[in-house]
Amino acid sequence: MFNPVVVAIPFFAAAIALEAWWTGRTGFAAYNKKDAWNNILIGFVSVGFGFLFGLFIAVIYEAAFLLAPYKFPADAWWSWAILFFIDDLAYYWFHRASHEMRLFWNFHVVHHSSEEYNLSVAVRQSWFSGLLHWIFYVPVMFLGFAPWMFLVMHGFNLIYQFWIHTKLIDRLGPLELFLNTPSHHRVHHGVNEMYLDKNYAGVLIIWDRMFGTFVNEADTPRYGIIKPVNSFNSIWINTHAWVEMWRELRGRNSLWSKLRCVFGPSNMVLALHDEERQMPYPRRSI
Repeated sequence: MFNPVVVAIPFFAAAIALEAWWTGRTGFAAYNKKDAWNNILIGFVSVGFGFLFGLFIAVIYEAAFLLAPYKFPADAWWSWAILFFIDDLAYYWFHRASHEMRLFWNFHVVHHSSEEYNLSVAVRQSWFSGLLHWIFYVPVMFLGFAPWMFLVMHGFNLIYQFWIHTKLIDRLGPLELFLNTPSHHRVHHGVNEMYLDKNYAGVLIIWDRMFGTFVNEADTPRYGIIKPVNSFNSIWINTHAWVEMWRELRGRNSLWSKLRCVFGPSNMVLALHDEERQMPYPRRSI
């Protein structure tokens, strides 16, 4: 099946190179070379894992589509218009769950663990998220959209999100009211207290405005996660959250406590107890 994200890889590479050259020349928001190359490595490996996981995900999506009581016609423009909004809304809830539930944050933390903010961070994606992220998109097929239609639409959604990972673009006027922009997404990557777990949008920022998770960019964001990973080891970046959760699970006695450790919101379940604050880390702590 046609995957727009794979086709766009040369564009991503060219845009990253251009941004790195420009920021190096101007001295504004210059790249950390180790971080950038690590992001690119993680991104390429994630594409490989994506192909592997895609084999079983395709079977699940096809089975769901076959059970749909109504099939949207692929040759009707309005089918694609409806799919655009449904896919973007599904992404919002997937992204929100990826911050608010520790199980899914263990995947998503890979993307947020860079302390830089540039186009290379956009391709810094979890190697293993394909294991579970499909859960949020199966309903799209149940609604009657063919898996190939979803793949195309979702691919363009992800491509859109690439360009908003930059410091070079400031506010975009009226577009800020309904589109996710670099300004809005800088907020999402910020670890400032007012920015934590905000602006989950894919393309349309309207979902955050509707569901109360929107914040405008005010203070300059500080990037990364509250408990820094402090490593350029791509394997450790993809696994450290799972190791920390496993260590904590071993120290919990009751089944209920273990389940909360995995499925609860991480600001409630983490038992790390920072000595300075004497309280669990907030959600973006691991």
